[in-house]
Amino acid sequence: MPLHHLMIGTWTPPGAIYTVQFDDEKLTLSLVKTTKIPQDEPISWMTFDHSKKNLYGAAMKKWSSFAVKSPIEIVHEASHPIGGDPLANSSETNTRAIFLLAAKKVPYGVYANPFYKHAGFGNVFSVTGSGALDRNVQNYLYQPNTGIHGMVFDPNETYLYSADLTANKLWVHRKISAPAAGEEPEAVELVGSVDAPDAGDHPRWVAMHPTGNYLYALMEAGNRICEYVIDPATHMPVYTHHSFPLIPPGIPDRDPATGKGLYRADVCALTMSGGHLFASSRANRFDLTGYVAAFRLRSCGSIETQLCLNPTPTSGGHSNAVSPCDWSDEWVAITDDQEGWVEMYRWKDEFLHRVARLRIPDHPGFGMNAIWYD
Repeated sequence: MPLHHLMIGTWTPPGAIYTVQFDDEKLTLSLVKTTKIPQDEPISWMTFDHSKKNLYGAAMKKWSSFAVKSPIEIVHEASHPIGGDPLANSSETNTRAIFLLAAKKVPYGVYANPFYKHAGFGNVFSVTGSGALDRNVQNYLYQPNTGIHGMVFDPNETYLYSADLTANKLWVHRKISAPAAGEEPEAVELVGSVDAPDAGDHPRWVAMHPTGNYLYALMEAGNRICEYVIDPATHMPVYTHHSFPLIPPGIPDRDPATGKGLYRADVCALTMSGGHLFASSRANRFDLTGYVAAFRLRSCGSIETQLCLNPTPTSGGHSNAVSPCDWSDEWVAITDDQEGWVEMYRWKDEFLHRVARLRIPDHPGFGMNAIWYD
């Protein structure tokens, strides 16, 4: 079938989930449904469960859960508060639910990260038989100044890798395979952590090669991808001293008046086959563009070469999130919330070109990550 559906959330209230349809023959994008959700729970990052029958959202001060019965029938089922530091849920703090990762293997736990202040804990949730978020079964400690923005499992879903932006390090946890009495099997325990290569890096996102040999860490402030090899004995990431730029080398990257950075890297993700890696950056001023990069990977997972570093149409705002489809290497969606665009790109013969775009102008916060339903 040439028709595919994607769901997209918003950075700001009121909460809504937008279902967009992509026709890969006519090369068009169209809005097919706007689903209203709890008004004060806009979803800045969303993900599907293993079967795409449930959608989980990072929703301001809540973790939310929806049953997905079809592309246009999305039903709110549960919302849970941020776990860990009690101040995280206060209306007077800026703590925000920012990211969650759904396990694809039994028992299908959901692993969630708050951000900004009071974000030193990871939250682990069990799910019901139908996949709805059920109970907060563990709040595991990172450190008081932690701000995790992205996580990834190894291919066996035994080891969990976290990018700590504010503490400037990568963490490794592992699932407890033989839990003590009363503990849930999806709980995790600490393996260790490693500092980022540079004090100005600030890891924001991580992706892992399907072999489990290599981890790619996107550095928000460093505006680069750093390559790590996974030690087979300890499962810790070891920096290979190979890094690649996510903004053009030599470009002015500091505001001369304030000294603040003009760019911040966003998201990295692999193609379905694992042969290529995409990564993006955003600009901190609306008169500048963000960038999207592509990398060719060797079969072992190491980065062979950087193929492109293309400007995006806008700064990207809070987003510029790259979302490769999960059944082919051909299609990549990119969202932005500066102007509220979702764009579709074709990846062919190692060239990236835009084939369709759609603007949702009625919601100023539209354009967080896009997830592929079918």
